[in-house]
Amino acid sequence: MSEAVLQNKKQLVNELVEKFEKANAVVIVNYRGLNVTEVTDLRKQLREAGVEMVVAKNTMLRRAAEKMGYEGLDEVLTGPTAVAFGYEEVPAPAKIMTEFAKTAEPLVVKGGIVEGKVVTVEMIEAVAKLPSREGLLSMLLSVLQAPMRNTAYVLQAANPATKLAYALKDLAEKGGAA
Repeated sequence: MSEAVLQNKKQLVNELVEKFEKANAVVIVNYRGLNVTEVTDLRKQLREAGVEMVVAKNTMLRRAAEKMGYEGLDEVLTGPTAVAFGYEEVPAPAKIMTEFAKTAEPLVVKGGIVEGKVVTVEMIEAVAKLPSREGLLSMLLSVLQAPMRNTAYVLQAANPATKLAYALKDLAEKGGAA
């Protein structure tokens, strides 16, 4: 093998290592059988979510994973392999890949890495069910607001003026004085 080819391979492995380092979630899939339209649609969905899809030789991916200390990917890195690197939201690559696999049956999720840990297909599917960051923040805000909201309702109901207003309203609905 020539020196130039070796340099190119080393550079590719280093680029893959950088992607593994930056990514907070990685989903590995077998894309055999997808047509050009499906691949284009998948890449578009991934790009919109801040996810990068890379197709590389398994040996290069193995070397990059070894440099990162990821063990247990050898059985996953077989056959035609595409890797989705999620840099923003952890569930994004898992959601897109698992949903796309439901409609485009040739796509098969093989495993991945979440927050630096090698995970199985089942774990990828579990991560795909997690809400987005905005959804989690909305839930948190609702939980934080609940005590204040409930206190305001109690204070409003205990207000003598409110009680008088409700009593007068009930009296008016019943047709006047008793």
